[in-house]
Amino acid sequence: GVEEARLPRWRLRRWAERALAGAAEDGLVTFSAAELSLRLVGAAEGRRLNRDFRGRDYATNVLTFEYGVDPLGVARGDIVMCVPVLVREAREQRKALLDHAAHLTIHGVLHALGYDHIKARDAKRMEALETATLAAMRIADPYVAA
Repeated sequence: GVEEARLPRWRLRRWAERALAGAAEDGLVTFSAAELSLRLVGAAEGRRLNRDFRGRDYATNVLTFEYGVDPLGVARGDIVMCVPVLVREAREQRKALLDHAAHLTIHGVLHALGYDHIKARDAKRMEALETATLAAMRIADPYVAA
């Protein structure tokens, strides 16, 4: 993993908790607790993980491994965020790094809970939940071009 001073554990945790609260309210997935790991990685590890687990030979911004909800209601997942990709995308999209990182943390948490954006209807629901969660944090809609 890598360190990124602007992304301390407490900040990532706060964003993850916001996503969990939004998902609980949304009700698509029923869970009583969540055990999530969030790992910050560099470009080489991000590329290797994306290649080995998704068959795509490049570093991506966020990778989520969803393990489902166990019989006790505990949702589990691993979220891997590639810091150099986050930094590059924020710059290219003219977004504040923390706003972009908050969005991708929330996006990853929702994937860990079983949300996806393969079908248009599911994408619309997931994006609406992300946008509402970010708006409550005073972060602009990431799906609207600046």
